[in-house]
Amino acid sequence: MAVQVELKRIIITETSDQQFIFLKEVDGERVVPIVIGSSEALAIDNRLKGTEFSRPMTHQLMASIIEQMGGKLERILINDLQKHTFFARLVIRLNGRSIEIDSRPSDAIALGVAGNVPIYVAEHVLDEIAGESQ
Repeated sequence: MAVQVELKRIIITETSDQQFIFLKEVDGERVVPIVIGSSEALAIDNRLKGTEFSRPMTHQLMASIIEQMGGKLERILINDLQKHTFFARLVIRLNGRSIEIDSRPSDAIALGVAGNVPIYVAEHVLDEIAGESQ
């Protein structure tokens, strides 16, 4: 079972290499804090703001490749947490079938945020986060 979340907050701190994104449960109160790198945080921030660049950035390139091949990014699934590291899957619809591709959550969110792609977190990941915070 997976729970839909939304990107609620992004914290970019110039004095640290570690940045934070916070995903909040759409129909609840649970929050998923994820530590990400500076470049990924800036990519997410730029995609949210609709910043245009003269040449495609990596996540714009990935989105264009998926689209030009006839695919559609359907959803992002944060499906695991191991040793404080989150794992995600890109779920792409292509030629009538669903393809899942391994991804870091930050890359998946940077790719999907411009297109309002829904984000889900596996229930067992939410349970593990709740257990760590107690």
